[in-house]
Amino acid sequence: MASLDDLKKRISSVKSTQKITKAMKMVAAAKLRRAQENAEKGRPYSEKMNNIILNLSNGISDKENAPKLLTGSGEDKVHLCVVLTSDRGLCGGFNSNIIRKAKSYFIKILNEGKTLKIITVGSKGYDQLKRTYNSNIIENISFKDSKNVNYFDADKVGKIIISVFEKKEFDVCTIFYNQFKNVITQIPQEQQIIPLKTSETKNESSFQDSYEFEPEEDEILSNLLPKNISTQIFKAMLENSASEQGSRMTAMDNATRNAGEMVDKLTIQYNRSRQAAITKELIEIISGAESL
Repeated sequence: MASLDDLKKRISSVKSTQKITKAMKMVAAAKLRRAQENAEKGRPYSEKMNNIILNLSNGISDKENAPKLLTGSGEDKVHLCVVLTSDRGLCGGFNSNIIRKAKSYFIKILNEGKTLKIITVGSKGYDQLKRTYNSNIIENISFKDSKNVNYFDADKVGKIIISVFEKKEFDVCTIFYNQFKNVITQIPQEQQIIPLKTSETKNESSFQDSYEFEPEEDEILSNLLPKNISTQIFKAMLENSASEQGSRMTAMDNATRNAGEMVDKLTIQYNRSRQAAITKELIEIISGAESL
């Protein structure tokens, strides 16, 4: 049985931890509002850009000479997976959910006899994937020094993907991230960005519209497609940022509540032990007095 001093130190330690988790919850809540706004503002822009590209691709007469970023290499042998996670922990199942989604895709690709290549964005994803897929990871990118999610970081990732594609090192590129729904729910997403999937936005009314473009469609696409890849990466990073803060807020709230319950239990245990010690001393005093 723990001594009174040990129980007292443990209660003090849990209370200190509770203060930290409570502070982290408040910080996450403050960051969440801005991150959520940015994620919600980014969605219409990325969706509209996809629709414009699909409209442009519809007007191309010579499909064989269309930009490769739109049509792909024509093969489906080598898959590049870009897994976007956080650089910091203490955010519940945020990173684990993305990794679980990505791993199920990896298993499917490898079972089909295809080649898998991985780029990790965020140290937490790299730490989890390197245990099993270290030989498949071709690059690990971290933005620990960046205070906020920004387009320049997303553009760096986009340029790396395009550079690898131009070297003909992969045929299909898919990104993995968490879509923010609310504080409690974040939905792991799998989005193919090379070649661009037409089935995702075919039902949009803008896809049916007819436009006249100047210069020609293929010339616009050659400039727009690289920007679209960076835009989709940026959207995923914004979604991840909001999801991370929401998940951290929930995790820290649970940790604070658990710490409070532990303090209550330890306090009861401390009081009982103290009462037992006092009772024992009284019995010893009374027994000593009676023996005299």
